Amino acid sequence: MRHFGHLADEERAKLFHREPQDFNADSPADTLAVALGATLYSPATRSGLAEDIVKLAGRGVVSMVLCLEDSIGDHEVAEAEDNLVRQFAELAECDADLPLLFIRVREPDQIGSLVRRFGETIRLVSGFVLPKFTEESGRPFLEALTAAESTCGRRLFAMPVLESPELLYLESRQETLFGIARTVQKYRDRVLVLRLGVTDFCSAYGLRRPPDLTAYDIHVVASAIADVVNVFGRADASGLVVTGPVWEYFRAGERMFKPQLRRSPFVQVARADRLRTQLIEHDMDGLLREIELDRANGLLGKTCIHPTHVAPVHALSVVSHEEYSDALDIIDGEQAGGGVLRSSYTNKMNEVKPHRAWAERTLRRADAFGVARQDVSFVELLGALLLS
Repeated sequence: MRHFGHLADEERAKLFHREPQDFNADSPADTLAVALGATLYSPATRSGLAEDIVKLAGRGVVSMVLCLEDSIGDHEVAEAEDNLVRQFAELAECDADLPLLFIRVREPDQIGSLVRRFGETIRLVSGFVLPKFTEESGRPFLEALTAAESTCGRRLFAMPVLESPELLYLESRQETLFGIARTVQKYRDRVLVLRLGVTDFCSAYGLRRPPDLTAYDIHVVASAIADVVNVFGRADASGLVVTGPVWEYFRAGERMFKPQLRRSPFVQVARADRLRTQLIEHDMDGLLREIELDRANGLLGKTCIHPTHVAPVHALSVVSHEEYSDALDIIDGEQAGGGVLRSSYTNKMNEVKPHRAWAERTLRRADAFGVARQDVSFVELLGALLLS
């Protein structure tokens, strides 16, 4: 699979200076962590789940979570587990390329039970999402995952979700973070990324962010995100990919504030005014802003609960030609001995040593999402995904 692979070859040729690279479920962990992109959640109770997965893969979805936790009722768990077994048996019979599939469980024991019940179809599962992860609650999940790997004989990743109130509360935040870090480090080879549960963060204070505001406008949440990145998002060997929080909105209600999308990026692009209107009508302007703030704050990828959110996440994950040029200049400059360079676009300073970690991350993102042509903006990329 690869990002934008569902577009026609000629369409990709128009958009990309360097196209996204192929990856699959057996690719190295650091490749998959960057390539997850928009991870789409779906309740495990859906009767047509296998059909949905195939259809969504054909529309550019490359990672999904099938949820047995908060998205379904307590009384539906057994039914949802039975449904997953049936749906994976159906998926095993199809020839289509499938996304990376993860299962969000409630209890550690569910991991081993599902692995046994799936049998041979466990090959379609890339791992498990571990809810409300702390040092105390997380260790049994990771122990169960390790045992399940031995049972099925294949690699299974963990995606812990950081969402417990202890991460919000000032008096417990530091020790909670350090405890999670100790647990994650012990099982480092199995932890693919860390996910943020911002809806649960808000719940701890009885808050819900409106579509006009991002997670970074809710200061008690933004401070927790900053501390998570501080501990886990470092550029040294201890760092992990931390993914962006869910965007809850997909239909517009009454707006209090003006749209956040300027007209100027859309002026020169065919059908762009229609695209801008569509984005605003579906509250996507707030999502686009939050995606930009995610990346500026050290997060990559995003949890999504609606298929319409996938295209914006992927379009804004593509590396611009300017970013790519800067990253190459910085890497080349290091080989030449360091120092300060004027950028190829002659509009900024590239300081080789301080900017090196940024350049390396940018090139990894370029591998996964490609590099846009010099005259191609996110508007063209988004238009190709939404209007094609």
